[in-house]
Amino acid sequence: MARNTALYFRLVEGKNLPAKDVSGTSDPYCIVKVDNEVVARTATVWRDLNPFWGEEFTLHLPLGFHTLSFYVMDEDTIGHDDVIGKISLSKDLIASHPRGIDSWVNLSRVDPDEEVQGEIYLELHIMQDQYRSTLHCHVLEARDLAPRDISGTSDPFVRIFCNNQTLETTVIKRTRFPRWNEVLEFDLRGIEELDPSDQMISIEVWDWDMVGKNDFLGRVWFPIEPLHKSPAVTGWFRLLPFGNTEEENGGKLGSLRIKVSLSEERILPSLYYQTLIQLLVESVQSPDQSDCNLLALLEEICSAESRQEVAVKLVKIFLGQGLAVTFLDKLNQREVNQTVDPNTLFRSNSLASKCMEQYMKIVGMPFLHEILKPIINRIFEEKRYVELDPCKIDSNRSRRISFKGSMSEHQILESSLETLRGYLRDIIDAILGSVEQCPSGMRLCFKQLHKRVEEKFPGPVYQDVKYAAISGFLFLRFFAPAILTPKLFHLREHHADPRTARSLLLIAKAVQSIGNLGQQLGYGKEQWMSPLHPFIQQSVGRLRDFLDRLIDMESETECGQISRTLFHPSITIKEGFLHKRKAEAVNLVTRFTFKKRYFWLSSQTLSYSKSPDWQVRSSIPVHRICAVERVDENAFQHSNMMQIISQDSEAQGSHIMYIQCKNVNELNQWLSALRKVSLCNQRLLPTYHPGAYRNAHWTCCLQSDRTVRGCSRTHLAVTLGDWSDPLDPDAEAQVLYRHLLLSKDVLRDKYLENTMNAEKPQSMAVSSPARRLLLAIEDLERAHQAFEKREREDTPIHGHCT
Repeated sequence: MARNTALYFRLVEGKNLPAKDVSGTSDPYCIVKVDNEVVARTATVWRDLNPFWGEEFTLHLPLGFHTLSFYVMDEDTIGHDDVIGKISLSKDLIASHPRGIDSWVNLSRVDPDEEVQGEIYLELHIMQDQYRSTLHCHVLEARDLAPRDISGTSDPFVRIFCNNQTLETTVIKRTRFPRWNEVLEFDLRGIEELDPSDQMISIEVWDWDMVGKNDFLGRVWFPIEPLHKSPAVTGWFRLLPFGNTEEENGGKLGSLRIKVSLSEERILPSLYYQTLIQLLVESVQSPDQSDCNLLALLEEICSAESRQEVAVKLVKIFLGQGLAVTFLDKLNQREVNQTVDPNTLFRSNSLASKCMEQYMKIVGMPFLHEILKPIINRIFEEKRYVELDPCKIDSNRSRRISFKGSMSEHQILESSLETLRGYLRDIIDAILGSVEQCPSGMRLCFKQLHKRVEEKFPGPVYQDVKYAAISGFLFLRFFAPAILTPKLFHLREHHADPRTARSLLLIAKAVQSIGNLGQQLGYGKEQWMSPLHPFIQQSVGRLRDFLDRLIDMESETECGQISRTLFHPSITIKEGFLHKRKAEAVNLVTRFTFKKRYFWLSSQTLSYSKSPDWQVRSSIPVHRICAVERVDENAFQHSNMMQIISQDSEAQGSHIMYIQCKNVNELNQWLSALRKVSLCNQRLLPTYHPGAYRNAHWTCCLQSDRTVRGCSRTHLAVTLGDWSDPLDPDAEAQVLYRHLLLSKDVLRDKYLENTMNAEKPQSMAVSSPARRLLLAIEDLERAHQAFEKREREDTPIHGHCT
């Protein structure tokens, strides 16, 4: 049994931030930390005290977390960035809001004594004889301590308070992973005479400084009384701050609007989900299309808020079963049969619409990137001023450095029209020439959809309905949204600037009009789009021919193998320039040890060469990757670095490749992609060294043995959620079960209603989809309760042990 924690957060906007620059403004961006590890960074909004970001992330954390923190920073081109303030949310606080947090939260001051992290390994036990009682505190080691020195390390020592006695360990210089292995003893005589609040042992970790006061690194404490009843308390314990005593600042540092939600799932063994999955499979394979089948039931009991997530999980479950296309055909057939007005077909956010949309994102994202990314990149790079609305033309924006001065309004409109036609021509040509690149599963879905619409709306009068149904999904729900917001589809790392965003909006509007088969041209408020109407009408004729070729497939059999694997092994999951450290660069100056290389990652290999066009490539088989982790900044005096640990073919030794990324978001994306493709490897490591082996020792833990066990835990399954997430039928079924459990009462009422209306209530009780689904939910509910009871009985309680 496993536990999955998914943490969703969205940084919407900020307001009333304080000015940090001499100009009276700030250049704010946000850093997001989970347990003091940076997991995301927003784009910088220049010269704005009320910035809008609108960036969202989903982080998968199988081992859970303790704190989610948002830091608002002011970017400076010279010197260090200024800290404006922060927001910290505990896991318990987030979990107490089942529907998530969506509110404005005031920023608070950043207190160094609150910025603690890491764990300490302790052994505590009490020795008693007829003369005295002694507490033995064995301080072994600590890991992942906060860096307090300019070198990116600390000089940690431990100070322990107990029964009015204070003892300290030695100081370990220049490390965040100290090993003390010292035993400190405390005489407990007379401790019962102290106030109950003082009858404890407090263990504090400090950073020693030669000049000035020492820096606090964290603490952990234990009451003495329970130690008398326990033979020993041993383990890793999370370091905690002193406690925030800061008064409310009344919003003087500004505030953030954030959205945060937490999903924690206990994943049972596969056996327990088989009944639910089998019910779903039977509902798809059954010829029954009546309103009482299981798919109709799911649509009815799922709320509008949960429909998006339910759609994602259903699509992934059926992908795992090789029945995704059949499942979508069943949903679409039901939707088409219930539609009276063809103009409203698939216009609502029904379960069928949501499932088709999610299927295209999961299966078609590599296809989308192949078609759109080159053109989107060009639009971002050229940054041309484009405007067709006379009311929004700003001649100052189009001013050119020339003797002619500013352009007239007519010149701006002509230039904008020419530019937009050029972009649109390239985009439409790329889309309409992509029949062979389109995934087979998508093409088969569209072919079946075409057939269902033609059966429902036959005849020449409805000739365009079957085309509009396909283009509505492909253009209105796939290509146009990706053009409008490329960052949300991973086409770009940052949001577009205002000038580029306007160009993308106008292009997306034109693509939507083409997807609508030009039906709305000449109507509505945006008559200033009319100069593009001839191009749109011309493209509509080409679109029909494209859709005919798209659905022209020889076989209608289910693409089972394609559906299960999602992507061909040779498809590139991620690629781009990175800086690789030369393996032989031991004695070189640090800045000469890194070389720019172009990397490709597929499900089988990680390869790289000098440039994208270079024929000679080096590669690492994915199945040999043992760990993919961050590297401490002090290891090479570089930030945003990762290491890929792999084993050779004989499995006798390991090799470490060090890579530097250009920013923290690129680092997290590569870490996530590499971990996903290597998640099921045989020889994954439980620990690693976050430093480097230099000058005959590890820079992290100072150990001289190169082969010594790693000093920090690996983060094998900590990944960012996106379209490339591997299929996990048990996890998908668990999330679906959670949504169904919330609707159990509605489902029971539905079953009773069907039973009362049935001609043969007894047979209905056995065969009713509502009844069978209700039984499956109740079986899973009992299984969860049994596992929870077993965990309570088996789990010892020892304070703050991690």
